[in-house]
Amino acid sequence: MSLSEIGLVGLGTMGAALALNIADRGFRIAVWNRTAEVTQTFHAGAGDLAARITPTQTLAALVAAIAVPRAIILMLPAGQVVDDHIALLRPLLGPEDMIIDAGNANFHDTNRRAAEAGDLPYLGIGVSGGEEGARHGPSIMGGGKRADWDRVAHIMEAISARYQGIACATWMGEAGAGHFVKAVHNGIEYADMQMIAEVYGIMRDGMGMAAPEIGAVFGRWNTGVLQSYLIDISGAVALATDPASGQPMLDVILDRAGQKGTGRWTVIEAQHLGAPIPAIEAAVMARNLSSRLDERQAGEALFGPAPRLAAALDLDALEQAMIAGKILCYAQGFTLLAAASKEFGWGLPLPDVAKVWRAGCIIRSAMLDDMAQALAADPGQNLMRAPFFADLLRGAQQGLRDTVAEAARAGLSVPALASGLAYFDMMRTARSTANMIQAQRDFFGAHGFARLDGTGGAKNHGPWAMG
Repeated sequence: MSLSEIGLVGLGTMGAALALNIADRGFRIAVWNRTAEVTQTFHAGAGDLAARITPTQTLAALVAAIAVPRAIILMLPAGQVVDDHIALLRPLLGPEDMIIDAGNANFHDTNRRAAEAGDLPYLGIGVSGGEEGARHGPSIMGGGKRADWDRVAHIMEAISARYQGIACATWMGEAGAGHFVKAVHNGIEYADMQMIAEVYGIMRDGMGMAAPEIGAVFGRWNTGVLQSYLIDISGAVALATDPASGQPMLDVILDRAGQKGTGRWTVIEAQHLGAPIPAIEAAVMARNLSSRLDERQAGEALFGPAPRLAAALDLDALEQAMIAGKILCYAQGFTLLAAASKEFGWGLPLPDVAKVWRAGCIIRSAMLDDMAQALAADPGQNLMRAPFFADLLRGAQQGLRDTVAEAARAGLSVPALASGLAYFDMMRTARSTANMIQAQRDFFGAHGFARLDGTGGAKNHGPWAMG
């Protein structure tokens, strides 16, 4: 039997789908899973692709089945299990053999693992698109040494999604750059999903619309500026019927959202970098609050249900709110990427990030091609000031403002949309209220402040310091 061109460890949902994708693109692949039965079942169910897949029973057998210099993908849960498998693999590998962590790793762990690898080939890559993307073409964000990426780029590009024939896979930078870009992708995903959920809630609770009506609205929106994977699937789930009860599927799903931590990592890192991402922070907060079901039920019993009716709103305003909110959450995500790129010396290719996200990933959207063009024209600008998106915001911001205001009057919680609006208003206000904060800090802590006339540097003090 011919040796495999690449190996893969971990045949869970994503690993199995990615292995089939690799085989489907004509590459021979060796696979291993710690539970031998899983490996056997996977191979038996691979159909015509089984001929290109070599199932192995031990890590040593996996290594032996791959052509030198080897490359082995880890599709494992984030954390200690990745370190454990690296420790098991390294003694079996030669100095040119590469380990590729393609799971949802925290980029700090990837930085550490890259440093520990030293001259040994090591990549940390972000893979987005869920099971369907992994099987038929995900978005791939590479991190590590450029020479290591170049060794496997032909495989990564071959298995990735395509946008107008262009592979949605590229190298982002050294060490943990790829995993950081994936984390920010997931942060934007959190915000986009939360905004959609908030607009769904306004239609359901504020406008009295049934799930099928809401699904039809999302379907219409998906033919215009808002065309995206998340709007598309939101329409699909709203139109779906529960086979067991015959009710709309959405009406039988418990309102407690899960999360795997990548959104939280994004928010934590944004705080360290001083990069404002309020819409993403609000989305993570909303997921956390959704899990407090008993407390929410107790709160409604104590204070009574919200008024709910938002009669002053219409679907046009909601669509404009979604357009503005989407632009603002993406703008915040790219601002965070720029801050991290500077902090860690990655030189992140921001136009390429937008290009990689145009297909395959969860946040793929018609807007991303325009974002790639805007970032190519001026990589350092905030996307909300790019001419194309500034024009959209001028037309859409009133709909966002009306939506947030009417939702507040009706007691409908819209934290991500409201945070997006607050960000917009602060970013378009030349004279803010932070002078009051500086005065307060000087009053109680003698921290000093700068004056508008420029005298005294940043060490001026107010008259309260003279007593």
